[in-house]
Parts: sequence; C-alpha cells; structure tokens
Amino acid sequence: MTTVHTLASGSSGNALLLSCDGTHLLMDAGISCRRITAALGQLGLTLEDLDAVFITHTHTDHIAGLRTMLRRSGFPLLATQRTCRELEYRLEAAADRLEPVALSRPVTVGDCTVTAFSTSHDAPGCCGYRIDTADGGVGLLTDTGYVTEAAAEILPGTDLVVLEANHDPDTLCSGPYPDSLKRRILGDAGHLSNGEAARFAVTLAGSGASEIVLAHLSREHNTPAMAIHAVETALSAAELAPRLSVAPRDSLSAPLTVCRRASCSG
Repeated sequence: MTTVHTLASGSSGNALLLSCDGTHLLMDAGISCRRITAALGQLGLTLEDLDAVFITHTHTDHIAGLRTMLRRSGFPLLATQRTCRELEYRLEAAADRLEPVALSRPVTVGDCTVTAFSTSHDAPGCCGYRIDTADGGVGLLTDTGYVTEAAAEILPGTDLVVLEANHDPDTLCSGPYPDSLKRRILGDAGHLSNGEAARFAVTLAGSGASEIVLAHLSREHNTPAMAIHAVETALSAAELAPRLSVAPRDSLSAPLTVCRRASCSG
C-alpha cells in the first residue's frame, strides 16, 4: 500500500511523506527537525526510517529542518544539480549526502520511481516531482508561477496530486502586501493562483487523477473555502469529480491512500 501524509503546507513550512510498503520518502523539510520527528513518531517512524529526502528548492519554507536533520540521521539528499550546489553552499553537512537528479530522468529508491521536472519559481534549480509505485502515481507541484511544459507533460496520468492553490488574485491585489511582493507572487516565477490550479486540476482529473490535494495556500490571500470553490467549480463544469481536499497548514494530515481510479471507485 502507498500512502501520503502532508506534515505541513504553506509559506511557514512544507513537508510531505510518501510511504510504499517499507520505503519512506520525505519531500522537502521546511519545518523544524523537532516537528518532523514528532510527525514521523505519530506514524511509528523515525528519521532513520527515511530512505531519502528530496528537495524541491532552497527557500527556507522547504529546507528549514535540514541542518539539524543532517546531524541526526544518515539519509541521502536528492535534488536537481543546481539545487544541490545551493544546498552544499548553505549546509556544510550536506556535501557528502547529495545525489543530483537529472530533470525528466527517473531514479529508483526502494519501491518508488521518482521523476523530477522543472518548475518556474525564483529559486535556482527549482523542481516538482512525480513518484510512481505499484499502487499508482503521485504528483507534487507547488511553488511555480505557472504550469510548466514539463509539469504538463509528466504529471498527467498520476492518481493523486498535491497541487498549489496559493492565492486568490483579487484578494492579493487588494491586500496589504507591497506592490513589489504582489508582482512577485503574480509573476511567472511566483505562485499558482486558485484559477490556475483549477485549470490544471481539470487536466489532471481528465487524465486519471482520482484525488487532488490543494496545497501551499496563502494565509493572507486565500482560504480553504475559496480554493475548494474555484477548483470544484471548474471540475464540475468539466463533469469531473475527483476527491478534493486542502492540506493542513501546520499539522499532520490524515493518510491519503494512493490507488488508481478503477480501484478507488471499486
């Protein structure tokens, strides 16, 4: 069985655990080592049970816990080559743990096949991931200003997708952020809006996704209700009805079971 838990999701920190039988992959480590360890403990796991940690990019809300984690456990650390260079520069202890992954070239870790694909964000070497197991495929796409060609090529056919729905543009534009920050968020190297997430959710559901989890919601310029409404409206117009939820911001999620649409409906 393959399960996914989000440990945290938002601008204050991001981390996700995928488990497939005896293989455990942590995707990002943007909360403290203490919180990651506590979340793993709730699942009966420790840092030593991690087969690998994959990093999407080097913004603090995706790597905050790494420095302490590297001192406490011996997991390999995987990311794109450019992100590996950034990690080596920032975290001395990362140097002999780093294993660069090439974009669009699958790597195997235990029972999982992981494919990195390029995203568009203001961090060197940023990427998303597709993880395939015997039970189905999982996609992780957050921190991107738009759906890149690589994401649009690699993610369709996955069964469960964790998809950024960061902001409602009208709420952002009328909010208190300075204009420079608003332009950053709205730009091609920023974050996906609810509407952009909705459009890609239709593509994903139409190509087989049975579950979509909306993630990385802005605390100031979005709400779970707004994000769900935008995506649900688009899916309904396309006569599609995957399971739809929002990842908790600061707590461990309920388990998400990965299964192909025919199995899920059965």
